[in-house]
Amino acid sequence: MSDGPETVSTADQQAPAPPPEREPFWSYSDLALFIGLAFPCLLLSYGVVKGAMVMLHLSAVSEAFEAVAGQFVFYVLLFLALRMMLMAEYGRPFWHSLGWKEMRLPAGTIVVLGIGTAIAVAISSVVLRTPETPNQMTELMRDPRSLILIAIFGVTIAPVCEELGFRGFLQPLLVRSLGPTPGILLSAAAFGLLHFHEYGNSWRHAVVISLAGVGFGTLRHFTGSTKASALMHAAYNGFLFVALFSERKDLPHLW
Repeated sequence: MSDGPETVSTADQQAPAPPPEREPFWSYSDLALFIGLAFPCLLLSYGVVKGAMVMLHLSAVSEAFEAVAGQFVFYVLLFLALRMMLMAEYGRPFWHSLGWKEMRLPAGTIVVLGIGTAIAVAISSVVLRTPETPNQMTELMRDPRSLILIAIFGVTIAPVCEELGFRGFLQPLLVRSLGPTPGILLSAAAFGLLHFHEYGNSWRHAVVISLAGVGFGTLRHFTGSTKASALMHAAYNGFLFVALFSERKDLPHLW
């Protein structure tokens, strides 16, 4: 009679340990769904903003306001969908899953890295002879008030959302499959391609923006923190906007 419990105990001791949890826990099918949701969210955001402008009689507002509002609603819809995906399929929280964790480096150091990246990218742009292409973004920023609005959005909402998407969701998946260097480079290339049409279909612009993405992705990988890469991205954008402001002669007339 005593053999039974001893046998069970031995079997329990010899049971294999559960495999380590996959990191990140999502899959390429989740990535495909996320990308597939982008276009419907874009259409819906356009409809929401246009509808709100009609109902509130805001037809006289600037194109920049409409563009920024549309982009904001798009981000809200897309990341709300991603949050629902992570909770429904895996029961995981949104922010922590995408690496919104302690930065592990002083904020000042990260800001300096962002500024340094902006300077390096500017030098690369000169070396590549990146042209000044006419595009919707530069047209919107001709108006000083529109420029200020876009700058505020560009150093707050945009860096957070872009880092959550590219360095929080895409890059860890690529790093898991391909290794750190290819994963960082491919996510940076995707980041550059996102801005290809925005800058007049200029491949040189896509390349220099990809180089910035390599910097953001490297920091994200070594700190494990999307919060860190978002701060670096915000500092990068902020430096570029300050440089742009310094060239404008019409800004003092705003005050």
